[in-house]
Amino acid sequence: MDYNKLIPERISSMQPSGIRRFFDIAQSVKGVISLSIGEPDFKTPWEARKEAINILERGKTAYTANSGLMELRKAVSGYLKGFIRTEYHPENEIIITVGGSEAIDLAVRALIEDGDEVLVPEPSFVCYAPIVKMMGGVPIPIVTKAEDKFRLTPQALKEKITPRTKLLFLPYPNNPTGAVMRKSDLQAIADVLRDTNIIVASDEIYAEMTYNGEKHVSFAEIDGMKERTLVISGFSKTYAMTGWRLGYVAGPEPIIKQMLKLHQYCIMSSPTVSQYAAIAAIQRCRADVEHMLSEYDMRRRLCVKNFNDMGLECFEPEGAFYVFPCIKSTGMSSEEFCQKLVYEQKVAVVPGNAFGESGEGFVRVSYAYSVAHLESAFARIREFIKK
Repeated sequence: MDYNKLIPERISSMQPSGIRRFFDIAQSVKGVISLSIGEPDFKTPWEARKEAINILERGKTAYTANSGLMELRKAVSGYLKGFIRTEYHPENEIIITVGGSEAIDLAVRALIEDGDEVLVPEPSFVCYAPIVKMMGGVPIPIVTKAEDKFRLTPQALKEKITPRTKLLFLPYPNNPTGAVMRKSDLQAIADVLRDTNIIVASDEIYAEMTYNGEKHVSFAEIDGMKERTLVISGFSKTYAMTGWRLGYVAGPEPIIKQMLKLHQYCIMSSPTVSQYAAIAAIQRCRADVEHMLSEYDMRRRLCVKNFNDMGLECFEPEGAFYVFPCIKSTGMSSEEFCQKLVYEQKVAVVPGNAFGESGEGFVRVSYAYSVAHLESAFARIREFIKK
């Protein structure tokens, strides 16, 4: 059987995730110190784990409503009202999804048809463009620059809008750069979009992780923007619940209604035990979140100082848990730098071009690791840079 004739070209031509490729290399090389994965090194808070144990012992493992437990949707609604000062009705404006990733997938599949253009600021998370291509859409990269603190500028956005533009991804706080958009930045973006029919998918999975006194502002908060915004987030990063696979999307009922149909057919409902654990996380784990954020902030400053001291210019991130040092001074490409570093000094980081072509000349380093782990890695990177 010729499988090549069976698999659609838009799937076979898709490249594997650059993040996972270097993660796999790290797994295969003995003694590697990995800084490649954006996964909290903390355990899921005990109150969430305890609730999951309780639910399992009581045998409450049946399907939930397609859109998720009403109690959880109410908890998410209350959380969003407090955190981003925006109200969503739990009955018809919120879906509990299998991670934030499913919410991203649902948004694209509900909105994009062949030839539709989707604007993607770069560097950014690796999944946006491939999902758009799977739906026959056309991802249009918008380059963000270090001199602009990797923020999306209104001028750059204007230049990419065409009559075929249907969706804009707004991934802030940003993976891989750690950039954030302040309220004034978002207002300028809103002014560009105000007279268009462009929907915004605001990926806010790192919304709790902001530093230097910066508080996250959602695009949905900006005057007149709630009606065009899908707020996408989840529990993986904030509550160290990556393997629980739970996220959510909140947005206008007419779009949520279509996304829910896709969710019904493809997923049925998100993991039941995880949903109960998430309720406990929202209601009883705030102190755990604050502790994790304090640790991330300390590690963030440690990373920036170490890379700058090595002579690798490092933009100071204001969100998420990554640094994005520039490695152009080494004369190596991002891929070459990462390949040599992992095999010569056994440290795994991710090449910047995994997050779009504009990431060339940078590498992504996660600081979701202990200080001892980070310092061991820095010692090896220093030796590598000296060669």
